[in-house]
Amino acid sequence: MSLKTTKEIWNYLKAGYEGDERICGMMVLNLIRDFELQKIKESELVKEYSDRLLSIANKVRLLGFMLNDSRIVEKLLVTIPKKFKATITTLENTKDLSKSSLTELLNALQSQEQRRSMRQEGVIEGALPIKHQDNNRRQKEEVSKNHIHLAAIVRRKVIHHTSVEEDLTPNAPNAINLEIN
Repeated sequence: MSLKTTKEIWNYLKAGYEGDERICGMMVLNLIRDFELQKIKESELVKEYSDRLLSIANKVRLLGFMLNDSRIVEKLLVTIPKKFKATITTLENTKDLSKSSLTELLNALQSQEQRRSMRQEGVIEGALPIKHQDNNRRQKEEVSKNHIHLAAIVRRKVIHHTSVEEDLTPNAPNAINLEIN
């Protein structure tokens, strides 16, 4: 290999890493096909999905072909789940979506996603104190049942002892002693 000038070295490296026009065109076609096949998963965040789309778009741009932000906006609007329909409808009614920027759309979708997750966390946090209150009520009922049980035992013991003609005044220490006996 006898490359003497920097231009020769550059052209050699460029050809090795980029390939020729035909290979470059095939790579772009594959990337665009990959872009078109992308769909958001139900559990996936808008940020993750948009990052995937932008990564593909940037690869296409690096190969020298144009993939406009308006095309990415269209892709997002078409593939976004139903849970974002309210936000998209609001944007359609207030703005011309063909002139809407990618960042505006992403900000709107991500803010709705954050509000939804905050509401769901609030429901979960609100449910915990109720469960705690429910446990307290259950414990009080059990204590109350134990008191009733002790009172019934004392009553039986008192009736039994009075029928045997013993004088036994029922009180708390006697009730505990009667329970043990």
